[in-house]
Amino acid sequence: MAELPPPLQTLKLALGKLPGIGPRSAERLALHIVQSDALWVKDLAEALLSAREKIQLCRECGSLTESQPCAICQDPLREDGLLCVVARPVDVISLEKAAVFRGRYHVLGGQISPLNGVGPEDLRIAELERRLEQGAVKELVLALGSDVEGDATSYYLAERFQADGRRITRLAHGLPVGGGLEFADDLTIGRALEGRRAIEVGSDET
Repeated sequence: MAELPPPLQTLKLALGKLPGIGPRSAERLALHIVQSDALWVKDLAEALLSAREKIQLCRECGSLTESQPCAICQDPLREDGLLCVVARPVDVISLEKAAVFRGRYHVLGGQISPLNGVGPEDLRIAELERRLEQGAVKELVLALGSDVEGDATSYYLAERFQADGRRITRLAHGLPVGGGLEFADDLTIGRALEGRRAIEVGSDET
């Protein structure tokens, strides 16, 4: 079988770096792009560059935004007493689609994972602590994954901030085991939020 021309091979390799895209899918996408209308390809390229240049992390919560701070942080109707902690910016999008939570968010930028060399100091936990010290937050909602890293991170945060006298809760069961929020439908996320439970540090509940 003849090899792909170098420019097409380069495009395939680039597309193959996208999450969930294997070699065959990358090749099909590359072939589709090079055979598409040139104007559409130009629009696609400009959209990619524009999104990458304009979208940034909110300096307050860490979610994706075009303006500083983000629309959620600027919204005066949001409940300052509710702060939902998530692992990644995409989790904020998933929770917002469920249209149940009306508090504010804090993105950690990952989860504690000793096997991958990720410790508490590598996450936005210091920023979270500074926000909590302001005293407005009455309930800390931990909306982390139902995997080993999510359990470890939730337990660490609950243990670290339990002495502050605020309620610390975690999403109810129903989320995909071992998965993140992006794999759950809006109804499941909504029910998990509404049925969140308090974390008792030192018990079997994590």
